[in-house]
Amino acid sequence: MNLLLAALGVLGVASSGPLIAATLGATTVSALAIAFWRNAIGAAVMATPTLVREPRQFGRITGPEFRWSLFAAIALALHFACFITSLQLTSVAAATALVCLESAWIAVFQLFRGIRHRWQVLAGLGTAFAGVVTVTGFDMGSSPDALLGDLLAVAGGALAGLYTLAGGRARQTMTTGTYTTLCYGMCAAFVAVLALLSGQPLVGFDAAGWVGVLAITVCAQLVGHTAFNHLLATMSPLLVSMIILLEIPGAAVLAAVFLHETLPGGTYGGLGLILVGLAVVVLGQMSGLRNRRDSSGPHADEPQSGRLADLGTD
Repeated sequence: MNLLLAALGVLGVASSGPLIAATLGATTVSALAIAFWRNAIGAAVMATPTLVREPRQFGRITGPEFRWSLFAAIALALHFACFITSLQLTSVAAATALVCLESAWIAVFQLFRGIRHRWQVLAGLGTAFAGVVTVTGFDMGSSPDALLGDLLAVAGGALAGLYTLAGGRARQTMTTGTYTTLCYGMCAAFVAVLALLSGQPLVGFDAAGWVGVLAITVCAQLVGHTAFNHLLATMSPLLVSMIILLEIPGAAVLAAVFLHETLPGGTYGGLGLILVGLAVVVLGQMSGLRNRRDSSGPHADEPQSGRLADLGTD
């Protein structure tokens, strides 16, 4: 069962980039419309069981919980705006790999907060960002649009890191259903404001566009992330983290097969560096968490940000 769920999770999150690129390229759907409906539908789905089982949960949300959830929602909305727009400018493989730098950005933000990392994490960060330089270097030579798309994807990864850290703070005292409903709902509202200001429509699309929006929401948001959240109950966070990294080669393969996307050999080398670097970062972070927990005793608190606060965003 775990193997099947892992396969579904990888396929779900890996399909996000190719599905978004195909929908934007073949329909009248706007980038912000995808972000809006994905979060609005996700909020509705997550709210249903919470409202049925414990409707009073929403009335017990505290001020700090709301503020951290709001911060996470704004970061998530800007993440989607950057990532989805990047898919219109650069390759699916490059955009997916660059936005998956979330765990690397979390480690960087923790450094600024005075948290010291093991040498493996620092080595992984260096390797991953060397991959970024490689990918953007090849795209710089191909077109200015591709370079801009790469930079937007990198920004999307940093915003995803902020979203995860803020979500970790909120979820220390909130249930998953309450937090995701509140966060996705506020994210959808913020995206709606962005769409209004930028003039991007949220409705009025052709039938194929609505099918694309539904496919993105079901595959990436509901199937992919739900599978990984379930796996956390039966598998170690380290193993789940490593499985999630398969999104990078998975998206590249899906884009090559279904979108006929081809990239220079050097770009694939950069993607490989990012994948290896992120794997080393995850291994180093989890090893550090285990050591701190062992030295503090069996009941030491583990930071939520170290437990994959929301298992990615794509």
